[in-house]
Amino acid sequence: MPVMDIAAESIRDLFSGGGGELGKRMGVEITEASPERIVGTMPVEGNTQPYGLLHGGASCVLAETLGSVGAVLHGQTVDRAFAVGVDINATHHKGARSGIVTGVATPVHRGRTMATYEVVITDDTGERVCTARITCLLRGA
Repeated sequence: MPVMDIAAESIRDLFSGGGGELGKRMGVEITEASPERIVGTMPVEGNTQPYGLLHGGASCVLAETLGSVGAVLHGQTVDRAFAVGVDINATHHKGARSGIVTGVATPVHRGRTMATYEVVITDDTGERVCTARITCLLRGA
């Protein structure tokens, strides 16, 4: 399996347009990114389940995208620029039927080989829709 070389330009490409093809397809936009705080938005429309509510899997995509961005940025500081998600869990508190949801990821643990972020997703009124936790393995480039 080839090792990925993630240079600064590649990192910018990863973060632009939703953090990858799935994020682009779902309308994820990363609006702020540092190892300490990552913020992104996603429309509810187009990301719903059959009852018209935001799909729980869509919340997980937003959470994993934001947590992975944080892990990659942290990984740069410990010479391990490649992050892969190894665990995600989510609690869905409230449904959303329209508008935009916003996720804010903050670190729970940032080590040399693993990084864990908590992601709080809120609706347009600021009410919590979902709380997720994502853990990423950090690998060298």
